[in-house]
Amino acid sequence: MNLDFSDDQKELQDQVRRYLTEKCPTTAVRAILEGPEPFDRSLYKGLAEMGALGVAIPEAYGGMGLSHLELCLVAEELGRAIAPVPVSSSIYLCAEFLLQAGTEAQKQAWLPKLANGEAVGTFAFVEGQGRMSADKIHAAVKDGKLSGVKAPVPDGDSADVAIVAARSGAGRGENAISLFVVDLSGPGVVREALETIDPSRSYAKITFDGAAAELLGGEGDGWRIAEQVQDKAAILMAFEQVGGADRALEMARDYALDRMAFGRPIGSFQAIKHLLADMYVSATLARSNCYYGAWALASNAAELPIAAATARVSATQAFQHCAKNNIQTHGGMGFTWAFDCHLYYRRSNALALSLGSLSTWEDLLIERMRGSNVAAA
Repeated sequence: MNLDFSDDQKELQDQVRRYLTEKCPTTAVRAILEGPEPFDRSLYKGLAEMGALGVAIPEAYGGMGLSHLELCLVAEELGRAIAPVPVSSSIYLCAEFLLQAGTEAQKQAWLPKLANGEAVGTFAFVEGQGRMSADKIHAAVKDGKLSGVKAPVPDGDSADVAIVAARSGAGRGENAISLFVVDLSGPGVVREALETIDPSRSYAKITFDGAAAELLGGEGDGWRIAEQVQDKAAILMAFEQVGGADRALEMARDYALDRMAFGRPIGSFQAIKHLLADMYVSATLARSNCYYGAWALASNAAELPIAAATARVSATQAFQHCAKNNIQTHGGMGFTWAFDCHLYYRRSNALALSLGSLSTWEDLLIERMRGSNVAAA
């Protein structure tokens, strides 16, 4: 595997970075963190207008018709800016489900709206704490009507459409789970916003009571499709985390060069040097694993499940490590509300729980590596 991004792809990344630098300073993040809005609607619309939301959506459905490689670079810049927008829920998950398993009518109904920012999508999967399994899914569809409770649902308080995992038919275990498209503006849907460590990335509890549900993919194929889509989303989210880790490292480095103590920059002290070096190693290792994931994603390689878990684990560790030590580098001031360190610390912990916890992905990585070894033998 030898992956590098093309000049055109890097130019796209540079354009997204310039846009976010101008339109998404930390003051804009704080406005969402402290205000009533679930996300920055103006920023989200602007990203849609420049084509960032639809880079991997075919032109026939209102997108740019590029690839997941371009989307990886967009994700990195969103993470670097800790942008308060629902891209992961709407594009990495909902749009990908529709692309992979949707009918032509379902794609035509929702993909253009997701690509142009008119609609927000999400994936309603989790029901409670702990690693998800088919036995933990109690939401069910009967005669096209969905009933059950999903929580936490990322961006569930603002989403217009949800892909919902629910029981259907008479199958058992994973074969009992199907996916459904649910218009959240319809009757039988009650939403309740949840408090989280990072209010700039919202979550909700959604109660379905006879909501209209349209089958997505084949009946009983829901678990298999969900695993495939979540692996792809894990790689994209890992790029977000690497972007955040890099920015936290830069913040720590810049402060260490400017802050004086005993007549010297604190960056000249060995303890700070080691702290920054450890952050750099963590972020660089995560970037390497993300590139491996991007290659597997772009080529649809057999290694994709292992690459996804590897990227997810290393990027989660790197972002949390860099965000935490960015605070440490800033000393006592790093813990204050006035400094921006806590914004990255909040986001690092919020993303660490998205798509399953770090321990969940560590377990998946071990299981997949063992399975790969068995297959190789």
